[in-house]
Amino acid sequence: MTAQPVEPVPSRYAFDLSVAVPGEDLIGVGADLEPGTLLAGYRSAVFPMGLGRHGRGPLGWWSPDPRGVLPLAGLKVSRSLRKAVKTFEIRVDTAFDEVVAGCADVRRPGRWITPRIAEAYRRLHDLGWAHSVECWRDGRLAGGLYGVASGGLFAGESMFHRETDASKVALVALVGMLFEDGDERRLLDVQWRTDHLAGLGVVEIPRHDYRERLEQALHLPRPAAFDRL
Repeated sequence: MTAQPVEPVPSRYAFDLSVAVPGEDLIGVGADLEPGTLLAGYRSAVFPMGLGRHGRGPLGWWSPDPRGVLPLAGLKVSRSLRKAVKTFEIRVDTAFDEVVAGCADVRRPGRWITPRIAEAYRRLHDLGWAHSVECWRDGRLAGGLYGVASGGLFAGESMFHRETDASKVALVALVGMLFEDGDERRLLDVQWRTDHLAGLGVVEIPRHDYRERLEQALHLPRPAAFDRL
């Protein structure tokens, strides 16, 4: 029997994007990181990230315009990446904390995951909303990614690798999980498009379009890969 995610206590905060300025990514400052607030944010096209150095300081809430998304049918897999896929074991939710720690490694440039953020997503994971997709080799975690799933939305937060191509393989595996039923209404959000992600098929869409797609995706059933026995 499959356990469903536990709906947390509703947030005290509301995210109103009707007043968001087109082209501006930061839409608010403050609030909290309670599970209900995080879920309300993702369901409203908003996510948190600190405004200070390495993600510290005041908590900012972001809704990029344009938004980076990966069309599930548009994933680009090179020949070398296709070979790499065969060399890793894929697991889901067996090392969530280790994946978050890998993404938060202090040696990484541009890091933004603070202990406060890590703890917030651990609580969301405990409730069944945050998930890790992991690449393993010879019994060791080689890389992975984590994010938040609600209905047909997967909001990717961060990825890391300890072995070549491990994070990319995790992304390929995630797309396979999301697209298992062939429903292109499912939405893989990557927040911002980068040159690295563009090479895998990530594109930019206006915030208005993202919100319309999000509304559709949230009403879809979650992928079977995130079911917990």
